[in-house]
Amino acid sequence: MSDIKKAVLAYSGGLDTSVILKWLQDTYQCEVVTFTADLGQGEELEPAREKAQKFGVKEIYIDDLREEFVRDFVFPMFRANTVYEGEYLLGTSIARPLIAKRLIEIANETKADAISHGATGKGNDQVRFELGAYALNPNIQIIAPWREWDLLSREKLLAYAEKHSIPVEMKHKQGGSPYSMDANLLHISYEGRHLEDPSAEAEEDMWRWTVSPEKAPDAAEYLDIEFKNGDIVALNGKSMKAHEILAELNRIGGKHGIGRLDLVENRYVGMKSRGCYETPGGTIILKAHRAIESITLDREVAHLKDDLMPRYASLIYNGYWWSPERVALQTLIDHTQATVNGWVRVKLYKGNVIVVGRDSKTDSLFDSTIATFEDDKGAYDQKDAGGFIKLNALRMRIAANLHLRKK
Repeated sequence: MSDIKKAVLAYSGGLDTSVILKWLQDTYQCEVVTFTADLGQGEELEPAREKAQKFGVKEIYIDDLREEFVRDFVFPMFRANTVYEGEYLLGTSIARPLIAKRLIEIANETKADAISHGATGKGNDQVRFELGAYALNPNIQIIAPWREWDLLSREKLLAYAEKHSIPVEMKHKQGGSPYSMDANLLHISYEGRHLEDPSAEAEEDMWRWTVSPEKAPDAAEYLDIEFKNGDIVALNGKSMKAHEILAELNRIGGKHGIGRLDLVENRYVGMKSRGCYETPGGTIILKAHRAIESITLDREVAHLKDDLMPRYASLIYNGYWWSPERVALQTLIDHTQATVNGWVRVKLYKGNVIVVGRDSKTDSLFDSTIATFEDDKGAYDQKDAGGFIKLNALRMRIAANLHLRKK
């Protein structure tokens, strides 16, 4: 007999977590509290409440976390210009620590013994949820159904749902199992179906947020982006909340076919996995942020950030958001952002984000009197370069002379 009397389930209302809800009730004979996070996935969340009520759930949490998600997770990540394996903007990864945080908070509020999630035993999300949960409550019990049950395919899940009258939305009109999808304000991801063949091109009707670059408008669109301390605070002169900014960038970027990615990534558990992603707003943010940093950051500080970024990206990808090393890195990164203020102008055109201007009235390190190709009136003495070059070449000259003497 299980000693778990109550469990908090991260519940989307989709196929996996709908099956898990019923499975928890039958297998653990425990009370289930459902938690549905509104991270801007763009779907109606009330059906999740109705499904939970249908199966007797009394405590149902549906929380609007959009502003917290963008302000406290997405924006801090982009202050580091974070990219995993050269391409992935970590749209799924960055949402998991917030969900883990809220799961633990609800478990404390409802005096639950355990939390549960729908991540598979093959994936990264099980690691991210559980590392986050243990960092915030080291004694929490965790139920991971995919590591316990025998429903190890989407077809078996569909059969279980049919047997127990669990309604499931089929998210692909061509029939068969739906794509495994994850959506929030930063991105939407697609896995499964024929995407498991890395040589197969994604179907055009799979994409939800972006048009293909071929179908994007023939006219470019210009966008002015204002930064304060490394975060975007206004678009085209209009101040907005963090989540409103990202939503608007998604809308504009998607219209111009920006942000599609087809990636084979290296999962934390060791396997390679193919997925497709749409991250229009994040793609614009990354480009614009690097542009404003190009004139406001000291050269060596910028290079240090670039050196640290892959480590920072791996920490997020691997579920270590709440680790002391990520917090330490974030402190350093945020310190560098005090001078990252100003504006960037980008041109959006058929899948491309092109920086066409940037300026900072208060913090620009760009000195046109020194950088000019015209007469700089003595601002820079070009004779100085000779000594600089000779000093930097000294060790190589010594080695070359030694080599010549040995001949």
